[in-house]
Amino acid sequence: MFKKIRITILLVILVIVAGNAWLTALRTTDWDVFLSVVVYPVNGDGNEKTSSYIASLDQEVFKPVADIMASEGKRYQLELSEPVHVDLAPEVTQLPPSAPFQGGVFAVMLWSLKMRWWAWRVDTYEDPTDIRIFVLYYDPAVYKELGHSLGLKEGLLCLVKAYADYSLAPRNNVIIAHEMLHTLGATDKYEARTEQPYFPAGYAEPDLDPLYPQERAEIMGGLIPVSADRGRMPAGLDYAVIGPVTAEEIGWID
Repeated sequence: MFKKIRITILLVILVIVAGNAWLTALRTTDWDVFLSVVVYPVNGDGNEKTSSYIASLDQEVFKPVADIMASEGKRYQLELSEPVHVDLAPEVTQLPPSAPFQGGVFAVMLWSLKMRWWAWRVDTYEDPTDIRIFVLYYDPAVYKELGHSLGLKEGLLCLVKAYADYSLAPRNNVIIAHEMLHTLGATDKYEARTEQPYFPAGYAEPDLDPLYPQERAEIMGGLIPVSADRGRMPAGLDYAVIGPVTAEEIGWID
């Protein structure tokens, strides 16, 4: 009986949250005013080097995220010259709930609610925010590979795994921008099994002849295709574009 009551309560909460998320999604893709995007740095590994890196951050580090939205918006004739404005919040000292990548639907729904509750509790940014991006930083000398990052359309939240190294900040911004676009309705454009961009939506220049190697990545495709079965990570957002399918998904094309 208790389990049924718990599930019923959760379903009611989810209906309320879903309704609010639907209204929020409509507002954030109107593009009549800029969206306030705030980055919240989190020390993911507890390392002192990571703490020092976070303490040295300023919002200029994330300016390329706003820049690509402005330049690509202009390319799609978006009237808004500044689609997003990116700010930096104080460091968050609590770790988020772990995402259940291998869990079922119920586990994912429960985690989504926990994540939004956690984000509300740790949010110390004083101004109104549209999209909150929590960036968990790790020392690259210790962590050679990082886990998956996530962008949630429901709640307009991102959880990004990144390296605490200025030389890798441009690549971090590629992931930040990718996950941010997920919150606006953009879908992945790569094969889940191989992580290679799929043709044509996952290619920056699908009409290029010869097709390979491409020089830029479609941001939701993730990688720059250099052959039919191989891609490489773009060095930064200067090597990425927003393709027409993604532009349509986020409301830039009718």
